[in-house]
Amino acid sequence: MTEYGSLREKIAAETKASKANYNAFELAFQQAKKVGYEAGRASMPTPMVVSEHVNPLNDSSAVKQEWFVSDGACGFAWVNVSPGNCSFAKWLVKNGHARKSYYGGVDIWVHDHGQSIERKEAHAYAMVDVLKAQLGVKAYASSRMD
Repeated sequence: MTEYGSLREKIAAETKASKANYNAFELAFQQAKKVGYEAGRASMPTPMVVSEHVNPLNDSSAVKQEWFVSDGACGFAWVNVSPGNCSFAKWLVKNGHARKSYYGGVDIWVHDHGQSIERKEAHAYAMVDVLKAQLGVKAYASSRMD
């Protein structure tokens, strides 16, 4: 005989276990978002100056106009969770927190912090640390300049 008295009892037990997992996923994801956001805000990006030259093809030409960008370079950052068929990855997609990645797994994009790549990277790496520590999932931070 099985450990369950009936199929109905087995389904009820599995449903209860799934709900517990989903609650753990929600708590870990919310904590990761919070810690990531705080890390991004605490990050100190390297400022940059953008210059428009009279002749855009000649950097030696006179500077026509300059802008100071306090948040540094522009870019994107995201967290990849793999494999894409693990229960956490499926939960992320089902709840609209991630999208299937072209390179495998699912991607959680960092939308906070304007265009600052340094702040977004800090956010993504902090999220990875929380997700690995709390759920033991395979998660990686990635970024690219705009």
